[in-house]
Amino acid sequence: MKTLLQHQLWLSLEWTPRLLGGALPSGSNLSAAASESQNLSRIGNQMAGSALQAPFMDPMYIQYLRTAEYAAAQVAALNNPSMDRNYLGNSYVDLLQKAYLGSLLSPQKSQYGIPLGTKSNGSNHQGYYGTPAYGVGLSYPGSPLASPVIPNSPVGPGSPMRHGELNKRFPSGMRNLAGGVMGPWHLEAGCNVDESFASSLLEEFKSNKMKCFELSEIAGHVVEFSADQYGSRFIQQKLETATIEEKNMVFQEIIPQVLTLMTDVFGNYVIQKFFEHGIASQRRELAGKLFGNVLTLSLQMYGCRVIQKAIEVVDLDQKNKMVEELDGHVMRCVRDQNGNHVIQKCIECVPEEHIQFIVSTFFDQVVTLSTHPYGCRVIQRVLEHCRDPKTQSTVMDEILGYVSMLAQDQYGNYVVQHVLEHGKPHERSAIIKELAGKIVQMSQQKFASNVVEKCLTFGGPTERQLLVNEMLGSTDENEPLQAMMKDQFANYVVQKVLETCDDQQRELILTRIKIHLTALKKYTYGKHIVARVEKLVAAGERRIAAQSPHLA
Repeated sequence: MKTLLQHQLWLSLEWTPRLLGGALPSGSNLSAAASESQNLSRIGNQMAGSALQAPFMDPMYIQYLRTAEYAAAQVAALNNPSMDRNYLGNSYVDLLQKAYLGSLLSPQKSQYGIPLGTKSNGSNHQGYYGTPAYGVGLSYPGSPLASPVIPNSPVGPGSPMRHGELNKRFPSGMRNLAGGVMGPWHLEAGCNVDESFASSLLEEFKSNKMKCFELSEIAGHVVEFSADQYGSRFIQQKLETATIEEKNMVFQEIIPQVLTLMTDVFGNYVIQKFFEHGIASQRRELAGKLFGNVLTLSLQMYGCRVIQKAIEVVDLDQKNKMVEELDGHVMRCVRDQNGNHVIQKCIECVPEEHIQFIVSTFFDQVVTLSTHPYGCRVIQRVLEHCRDPKTQSTVMDEILGYVSMLAQDQYGNYVVQHVLEHGKPHERSAIIKELAGKIVQMSQQKFASNVVEKCLTFGGPTERQLLVNEMLGSTDENEPLQAMMKDQFANYVVQKVLETCDDQQRELILTRIKIHLTALKKYTYGKHIVARVEKLVAAGERRIAAQSPHLA
């Protein structure tokens, strides 16, 4: 991937062959190239105009193209004795990159309108937080910083898209200590970044493992730290034991950028931690920032985590106000990979009377949602937490009406298993009754076999006996049992029978299985049964041996 700077220099190179007669100069043509410096300057101006408004063109670089310094740098690059005269590729770009960076590094070069080496504080939102402005942190049309996730959020020049974002988007060899982006080359003698830029506090924190930092020491840099992997972790740990003064200091810095941090890969954890460990007034103010943005955040990968945490800990009046913003968007959230977690959290943490609009949305949609990868989770939460008789009967009637279909579905089987494990006895019996007569067929199906195992585990003795009789069959040949023992899925059901049945049933089944042991050893899945039977037989013999002295 080209860096931003490489891409811009590459664009300028597109014009060079045209300026020099369609070919790159060599030998005697170098002097002719020098005479073209004025043309180069004019072309630089054209590039900075409407002809080449690339979506990620750095405004500072556009201004640089208009200078005579740029034209001189091109000529100097072409005359450089280290250049390969027959091939002008990356080496030419490298020299132009160095010339551009040199103009930035020079303390006298401030004609591009951006003060270098400055740090921003709470009232200064120009450039990065605590890092020198290279220009890549500026917001301009087409820039990622000009397109906030949250409408009207303060993303732009003051966005904490600094170390963390740049470190994710560019290889390590293309980052400098100040958090800016450069080409994959090293500064040579007389041009050292450490000498030219003030060292970032964040970089000092990450490199100085011996020093034990405190929250008070990062004042003015909290947003920058929050959006960095290690800085975020540091703040989270410190907030757990922070004093009120320290919490206030951190809170005052993050609150202007709170919506941006909520959707940041590392910043969201700091906001979550504040919901946990902030004082009551801070939690209420944070929750207030969510109002009007609940749906947008719920559908965002990191924002949905903040919403979930808020639903857990904020006061009931604010919970209710947050949840109301989802009215009319429930099914959209349920089907969303992020939003479904928020709906689940609402069902778990908000009193049932305040989420009736959520639950009622599912009526007549229970089966459809049960067969959805995210919807099946939401239906399980309804079964766990909704105690309203009407809700329970409506949801359960829809499930029981389609037990066989749901049991065989890759997602629906989890809903049926959930009822078997956590439902009422009469609901469990209704499911087993529905599956009776189809146990062998269901056991040989990938998803339904898990349901049959749950029937054996949570069914009563009478129901379990009903299932075992069906597996043994009505003849001495035990055809159903033989087929199940050789099947890739049903063999696990047979093992579950041996594990859950009483001693009398187990002896009967082992007697039937022993007849087929030799034949079973020839089958891949039959070997599982053989191993289990041999283990059970050995355990039985040990038990009999242990009881023998007492009987004597």
